[in-house]
Amino acid sequence: MTRSTRIFLSCIYWAFVLYVFVPLFLMVLMGFKDSKFIGFPIKSWTLEWYLGVFEDAEVLSVFGYSIAIAVLSTLISIAVGLWIAVLLEGRTFWGKAVIFGLAILPALVPGIISAIAFRIYARLLGIEPGMFAIIWSHAVHNVPFVVLVVMARLSTLPKSQIEAARDLGADPLIAFLRITLPYLTPAIMGASIFCLLLSFDDFVRSFFLGSYEPTLPVLIFAKLRSGMSPEINAIATVALVLTAVLGIWAERYMRRLNRGADR
Repeated sequence: MTRSTRIFLSCIYWAFVLYVFVPLFLMVLMGFKDSKFIGFPIKSWTLEWYLGVFEDAEVLSVFGYSIAIAVLSTLISIAVGLWIAVLLEGRTFWGKAVIFGLAILPALVPGIISAIAFRIYARLLGIEPGMFAIIWSHAVHNVPFVVLVVMARLSTLPKSQIEAARDLGADPLIAFLRITLPYLTPAIMGASIFCLLLSFDDFVRSFFLGSYEPTLPVLIFAKLRSGMSPEINAIATVALVLTAVLGIWAERYMRRLNRGADR
């Protein structure tokens, strides 16, 4: 690679970094503006909007509601996705391609179409809009990502370990619990964090299947109807910091798990 090519690629990289992070930086700055309107210049600064996030009972309740939905939908996604991945990986049987295609399909359907379909299906099943309906839709949407991540990890599992466990008298369940599951722990953790973030950030399905209690993205959307304000920026910044901290912790934790699993 020539020097000019490296310089060109470096310029593209830093341009992309600026494109991603400058809007986020401006969003954080606007949360400190001592005014109800968004815009430059910022003549005076205040912590009022950020402090208001932690003093507003409605906002805190919505944060808790969104986190509860994310956690519960993630647990369901992991259980179902892990089962499908173990079923498909390393086996050949009639209909395997069909099962794999159906498992991945929810990730390929556009969000708005998926939300409308879930809304119609929920009415057909008699499921009322609310927390359960949102958890159900988020879990179905997240299962494909669990399947793909777990199958990728499962494909690298040395078959000799399973065979050794079976030779020592372990039945399939014990071999799975003692050998396969610990080996899959990094993938399960990674898929869990990804599903948590997807669910926490999901707007379309939450909007179509929610009731009077909104999730965080729906609340921000509702507040946007009256115009942009530093309050919205403060709420979005707190959510951004929470997800960034979770992502950084997960990345470091997964590195330790991978090192431990590969020893």
